[in-house]
Amino acid sequence: MAITTSITVRTTAARAEGVSKFYGTGDAVVAALKDVDVELEAGRFTAIMGPSGSGKSTLLHMLAGLDRPSSGQVYVGDTLITALNDKALTLLRRDQIGFVFQSFNLLPTMSAAENIVLPIRIAGRKPDTAWVQSIVDKLGLADRLDHRPTELSGGQQQRVAAARALASRPQIIFADEPTGALDSTSGTELLGFLRTAVKELGQTVVMVTHDPTAASYADRVLFLADGHVVDEMEEPTADAVLDFMKHLGG
Repeated sequence: MAITTSITVRTTAARAEGVSKFYGTGDAVVAALKDVDVELEAGRFTAIMGPSGSGKSTLLHMLAGLDRPSSGQVYVGDTLITALNDKALTLLRRDQIGFVFQSFNLLPTMSAAENIVLPIRIAGRKPDTAWVQSIVDKLGLADRLDHRPTELSGGQQQRVAAARALASRPQIIFADEPTGALDSTSGTELLGFLRTAVKELGQTVVMVTHDPTAASYADRVLFLADGHVVDEMEEPTADAVLDFMKHLGG
C-alpha cells in the first residue's frame, strides 16, 4: 500500500541575491550592504535586526524596491525588480507591496476610511469591501472611520496606516520601525495585528525593528552586522533576541 505524506511547500515572497549597496565615492565610499543573500518565505512574519548602521533599513529598502542596489539582484515573487524601469517599479510597489512606516503618512484632509482605500482608488480599482471591512474589524477601527487623522491618537493613526497597507491584498508588507512612534500599549496592539495578519489573513510581513519584544512577534529574525547577515533565529523570544543583540553590540 502506498504511503503518502503531506509536505508544506512555502513559496518565496521576496529574495536578494548578492546584493551590495555603496554610498559615496572614492575614499569616502561607505558599504551599507555587502553581498547579501536573503530569502523571505510567503505567509511568514520576518523581523530584521542589527546594531545602528548594520544595514537593516537599507536591506528593507532594497527588498521593497524603494532604492536600487549597487550590485546584485532583488526579486518580489518571480519578478526581477532590479531589471524594472522606474515606472514599472512604481506600479509594482503600488500593486504588490504594502508599507507601514514609523511616520503614519496619512492625508490630513481625508477621513480614516478614505485614507485606507486611497492607494486602491489612485490605481483606478474598486476596493474589495468585504476584505477592507474584515481588516477594519480586526484593527478595531469601525467607530473611527469618519475621523480625520488629527482626531485620532497615534496608535489609531498607525492602525489606519496598517489597514491601508493591507487593503489592496499586497503580496508582501514591509514595516520599518512601525512601533517607533507609539507608546507601549499601542505598539503591542499593532504588533498583535501584524501577527494576526500573517496567521489568519495569510499575509507576508517583513519588519525592521530595534526592539527585542517587537521581534518576538515574528516567526523568524534575521540579524545584520556591518552590512552582512550574520545569523538568524526561528521562533524568537524577547530574551533570546536581547541576548543575541548584546553579543552583536546592538
